[in-house]
Amino acid sequence: MYTIIYDFGTSSVKTCLFEIDSEIKLVTSSRADYNLYISDNGGAEQDTEEWWDAICSSTKDLFKSSDVKPEQIEGLAFCSQMQGCVFVDENGKALRPPMNYLDQRAIKEYEDCMGRGIVKTSGCSLYKILRNLKVNNAASLSPKDPVWKYKWVENNEPDIFNRIYKWLDVGDYLLARSTGKIVRTADTAFATFLYDTRKGKEGWNKGLLKMYKVNDEHMPEIVNSTDLVGGLTKKAAEELGLVEGTKVFGGGGDTTFVNIGAGCTTPGDTHVYIGTSGWVSTFMDYQTCDVSANMTGVLSAKQGYFNYYAELETAGKCIDWALEHIALDEIDVYSGKTKKTDLDGNVIDVFGYLEGEIAKVSPGANGVIFTPWLHGNRCPFEDSKAGGMFFNISLKNDKKDLLRATLEGICYHYRWMLECSMKKAKTSDAIRFVGGGSLSHMLCQMLADVTGRTIETVDNPREVGAAGTAIMVAAGVKNVDMLELSKKLVKVNHAYVPNAENKEVYDKNYNVFKQLYKTNKTNFHKMNS
Repeated sequence: MYTIIYDFGTSSVKTCLFEIDSEIKLVTSSRADYNLYISDNGGAEQDTEEWWDAICSSTKDLFKSSDVKPEQIEGLAFCSQMQGCVFVDENGKALRPPMNYLDQRAIKEYEDCMGRGIVKTSGCSLYKILRNLKVNNAASLSPKDPVWKYKWVENNEPDIFNRIYKWLDVGDYLLARSTGKIVRTADTAFATFLYDTRKGKEGWNKGLLKMYKVNDEHMPEIVNSTDLVGGLTKKAAEELGLVEGTKVFGGGGDTTFVNIGAGCTTPGDTHVYIGTSGWVSTFMDYQTCDVSANMTGVLSAKQGYFNYYAELETAGKCIDWALEHIALDEIDVYSGKTKKTDLDGNVIDVFGYLEGEIAKVSPGANGVIFTPWLHGNRCPFEDSKAGGMFFNISLKNDKKDLLRATLEGICYHYRWMLECSMKKAKTSDAIRFVGGGSLSHMLCQMLADVTGRTIETVDNPREVGAAGTAIMVAAGVKNVDMLELSKKLVKVNHAYVPNAENKEVYDKNYNVFKQLYKTNKTNFHKMNS
């Protein structure tokens, strides 16, 4: 069978055509970009028409580069960025530009609500935190969380707010535009932290909606990620170049399906993802949270299962930044001798070239430590004012040291999140490493050395979220268990064993790395407020 999956990221969509039989095969793919508009007040917005144009053009490209015909497509779904806000009218039309998950302008709304209360912890109302934790083991403890975006629109754009019919996430909007059905998948509903995860009570929690003063009429019907939502409308099919009535499944967020595509479908299986952002996630058959580390178990694609999740806002983005601002002036990129892309793209000539140069630097980057907090941080501490730094530079250091330190800093942060995960969850001895960065053998070995764990990789790691979504669609069409199908189809292609010789230097640098936020927190706030 053939299925189309839209891997909808922060700045581009990668539209993937999969064939699924006794194995999962990526037949072809096409990428199209769209913009992320950053404003001085912390806003991060996008354009729905740019989204849809990218989806339409990339879909049509699939059939130009393969022999598959539109009528052979048995199902499709979206695997998208999460915690965005798209406010729509009765026809599913966006009333304002979508607010991206990076949008952090709602600091006042966050502080006005969470900063009130007689008893507080970390500056937040203890009563509100405990009430949220009781319902879903989570809480809106960051100005970037969706409910504060909702409240920002209410306070700053009342005319638009009064016209809202439903409040959607990114994938839900695309689902509505494809099928005409205005619904939310359970995983994106949970990402608002207004959803009740308790067994038998799943759905919008009226008490939380009232506590945060959210209009319950704005909350859509909830469907599961695995549900068949409907068929492509005639209009959507014509614009996409597909067949009217093609089955469209619920789909969901990128964090929802990556574990499925990584083959991490037994409770305790752990994976690390690196794309623009990054995370550490452990698959679990129960939900837990760690408020102190800003971690919780988010809903899995299969009801009753959770992904215990810790996020790094800028993982691969740090590598992109280092390539752009440290490396490119040295390797003639602008003369056309090499090409540039980010880790979500198809061309990695720049990074491939630099791997050999970085490998010449000994582990520990000659004493330089990098902090990968280029857009604040979420886990294991939440602080939008935190910044990146190169610590302990001396006259002996050069740019190659800085480049290696960038990679090591990302790995140190992954280790930090992994160790925080272990406080509440049993993680696997071998960890699957997926996302664009896992194509680098050097980075895979570095992650193994820094964490002290065996690191495993799989085929097509850039498309792992899409692959997981494709497995979900195939399981729905074939009426088989999604978790079992994932184990059957996803195989390890390489394993990296920790090099004991590097343990001492990495342990020393890691222990310093963990102190850098604490010792610089006050100065971060002085500089970035």
